[in-house]
Amino acid sequence: MGRGGHLPPGTLPKKAAQIGLLQLGYPEEYGGVPKPDIFFDVVTNLELARIGGGGVHPSLSSHSIGMPPILALGSEAMKARLIPEVISGEKISALAITEPSGGSDVANLKTSARREGDHYIVNGSKIFITSGVRADYYTVAVRTGEAGARGISLLLIQKGTPGFTQTPLDKMGWWSSDTATLYFDDCRVPVENLIGTENKGFGGVMINFNSERLNIAAMANGLAMVCMDEAVAWARERVTFGHRLMEHQVIRHKIAEMAKRILST
Repeated sequence: MGRGGHLPPGTLPKKAAQIGLLQLGYPEEYGGVPKPDIFFDVVTNLELARIGGGGVHPSLSSHSIGMPPILALGSEAMKARLIPEVISGEKISALAITEPSGGSDVANLKTSARREGDHYIVNGSKIFITSGVRADYYTVAVRTGEAGARGISLLLIQKGTPGFTQTPLDKMGWWSSDTATLYFDDCRVPVENLIGTENKGFGGVMINFNSERLNIAAMANGLAMVCMDEAVAWARERVTFGHRLMEHQVIRHKIAEMAKRILST
C-alpha cells in the first residue's frame, strides 16, 4: 500500500489480471478466458458493484470498451501486440468517442483525421474519457470522410504521441476513476494504426454500445443493492425515542419499496 492507504499506481489492474478478471471474454490465444455468454458480464458487474466503490469499477474496466473494436476489426499484428498487454494489466486501454459538442451522437463527431502520406493528422478533442490520463492505448473515433456515419474511422493512438495531450477533470464523486479531456493538435498517427477500414468505423463503435449499456445497468443495480444493505444495517442499529428505526412501520415500508424497485429492474 502507498501513502494514505492507496495502492501504488498500476497495482490494481495487475491484481485483477492475476485472478482472471481482465481476461474474461478474450480469446485464449491472447491469454484470455472465453465466456459462454454476456450474462457472465452481468454477474461480474453485479459483484464488482458490491464493493460500493463506484469509481473503481469503470476505471478497472475501461479496457472492456477500449479493446472490443480492436478485437473485432484490428489487424492480427495489432491484436497480438495489444491484447496480451492490456488483459495482463501491464497496459491500460480507453475508448474516446464523446466530444464537447455532443455525447453519443457518434455520426456527428467533429474530431478530424486527414491522410498525409503514411500518417493521419488528427485535430480535435474528446471529453469525459474514462482512464483518460492513465491509459496507454486509446481507441479514438475520428472523421476521415463525408458528414454522417459513413465518414467515421477508428484510430489507435498511443500516449506520448506528439500533439496528443490529456487534462484531468475534477468530479464531485468517483474520484478513483480517472476522467479526462483529450486534445489532438496536428497529432501524427501512423496509417497502420487504423482499426479496420477507413470510413467504416461507425459499426465498430456500435459493437460496444449495446453491451456497454447492459453492463452499466447491472452496475447501477448492484450499487442500489449496496445502498439498500447499508440502509437496512443503519435502521437496525440506530435508536430513536427508545426504538430502533427498523421497528417503525414507515421505515419498513420504505425499505420494502426499495427492495421491490431494485428486484424489478
